[in-house]
Amino acid sequence: MRGTTVVWGDYGLRMRDHDRRISAHQLRIAEETIRKRLRGMKFRLYMRIAANIGVYTSGNDVRMGKGKGSFDRWTARVAVSKIIFEIQGDLHEQVVRDAFRLAGNKLPGLYEFVKKGDAPVMGLTKVGLNGITAEDLKRPRRKEPLEQTAARIPDASSSAPANGPRVEM
Repeated sequence: MRGTTVVWGDYGLRMRDHDRRISAHQLRIAEETIRKRLRGMKFRLYMRIAANIGVYTSGNDVRMGKGKGSFDRWTARVAVSKIIFEIQGDLHEQVVRDAFRLAGNKLPGLYEFVKKGDAPVMGLTKVGLNGITAEDLKRPRRKEPLEQTAARIPDASSSAPANGPRVEM
């Protein structure tokens, strides 16, 4: 649930799709789009992800082996429901919504507009809505120790039919 709520700004752009890899070039274009749309206004833009993973490629006609390949680009792995951009300033909500819509069109995947104070998200489920808590979404812990579970499993030789296939152990 970390990184799914607006922390520093007033509004945010959150990924709504599955996990993706976003290149540094795509992030830069989206940031320029937001700045261009909000030109002349006082605001502070925060980028919550960093393109810190190098991608190395070798050509299509190159045979297997012979090393990793040459450096191609920087990318960022973005998990589902992560905040990508946050914005702070005395801006009208509709203007920020429009700027984030334009930036989301430049990025791969689906995005949603969020405000400060919106419910956190675990996976694709919003926590806090309809009485759902984070504890409800976690996997239940095993209630009984493994020894008791092993005692309940019937032995393979006793449960096999008399004239059916026999499994030797």
